[in-house]
Amino acid sequence: MPDLTPDPTPDPTPEHREPDPEPQDDRLRNAITRPSRRQAVVAVLLAVLGFAFVVQVRGTAANDTYAGLRERDLIQVLDGLTGTAERARREVDRLDARREELLDESQARAAALDEAEQRVRTLNIVAGLVPVSGEGLRITITESTSRVAVGSLLDTIQELRTAGAEAMEFNDSIRLGADSHFEDAVGGIELDGQLLESPYVLEVIGDRHLLQTALAFSSGPIETLQTEDGATVEVEELETVEITSVRESSRPEYAELDDGQ
Repeated sequence: MPDLTPDPTPDPTPEHREPDPEPQDDRLRNAITRPSRRQAVVAVLLAVLGFAFVVQVRGTAANDTYAGLRERDLIQVLDGLTGTAERARREVDRLDARREELLDESQARAAALDEAEQRVRTLNIVAGLVPVSGEGLRITITESTSRVAVGSLLDTIQELRTAGAEAMEFNDSIRLGADSHFEDAVGGIELDGQLLESPYVLEVIGDRHLLQTALAFSSGPIETLQTEDGATVEVEELETVEITSVRESSRPEYAELDDGQ
């Protein structure tokens, strides 16, 4: 009768043997040096939780700074804080007031500078040092039967100045100033050392209606020139008169400012 007992299972070849379990130390080392993605996420979460815990502990410690103080100590602390706030408020008020002072000083300085510049411009115009333009008159005086007297021209200029003439010029070449002077000369009239010949063209800047009135009243400059000097006088009212001639600036030889000016 045959033996039906199975043969014992032969030993597996080396190729089919199960690998030996990885040593515990190697697994721990690999987990530390080459963590899996899941392990990395867990580590980050733990770090965040730890940081939050530390912050909470510190905040709680800070909030408990005054927890152990007595009521009198708390009142002193509150008084100190109130005093500090009051000093800060006073300092802010002081700085605001100083800022306003500086603004006022700056505005006052700017206003004074503007006024000084305006005065300089006005004085330059009055002294005849700059070209000017504006509304006014053109007066043409032409000799006919006799020569025009120097006194008649002076009266005409004086009436125009009284009526508010701001600038005057003869024959597009000679600017009248406060120290201008006339003299009789051969062939005409000498003005500030320069010869003027008829017709004498006087251009004036100012309120043209007032200037016209100052010339045309009875026994006024126009009538005197026509009746006494035999001249013809033509007056034109112009919206724009341009005076381009200027006078040379000169320093006073004798006059000086008073002390304190």
